[in-house]
Amino acid sequence: MIPRFPVYLFDVDGTLTHSAPDICGAVQQVIAPRLSGRTVSDAYLTSYIGRHLFDLFADLFPGISQADMDTLLAEYRQVYAARGHKATVLYPGVVEGLSRLEGRKSTATTKGTPTTRIVLEKFGLLPFFDHVQGTDGFPAKPEPDVIFKSLQLFGADPQDCLFVGDASADMEAGRRAGVRTCAATYGYTPREELAKWEPDFWIDDLRQLS
Repeated sequence: MIPRFPVYLFDVDGTLTHSAPDICGAVQQVIAPRLSGRTVSDAYLTSYIGRHLFDLFADLFPGISQADMDTLLAEYRQVYAARGHKATVLYPGVVEGLSRLEGRKSTATTKGTPTTRIVLEKFGLLPFFDHVQGTDGFPAKPEPDVIFKSLQLFGADPQDCLFVGDASADMEAGRRAGVRTCAATYGYTPREELAKWEPDFWIDDLRQLS
């Protein structure tokens, strides 16, 4: 049984939405001209979801400059937005789980806040959230900054919060922020990888929170 918390923070990609097809499709389009004949699988790209794209770019293109990474990121954001999230779907139980979950809710995602709001609104989730927080001009997870932003806005202490995510970066960020963590097993990270961070709770469906 998972206890009730005054505050819940949620990762988005891999936790609320199955968005890998749109994310990977946009990334493939951006990196393809620069791969010099190499191919990169969607499975490989999916393993980076939840981390900043700079991590992926640095691994794909060793020695890449910050200016070139900024260019790739800008291109990705344009292509990703143009896809209109048409290949993205909600995970089963998300609407029901959020609708019956008491407590204040915010997001803690590597997406920027404006993009996050667009996604939540498109899939009918925005009314369930008291605040929407993306990664805007500060370090991305596994740094804990995005968690601290919501806690500060809510005037909440870390012990009042449960952070739900599917990635190792989520679990690490939660630990570093001092909040309780809940690992979503249905997302993009193998259970054994999540287990290394010793999540406080596990769920196979968002409805298990309530």
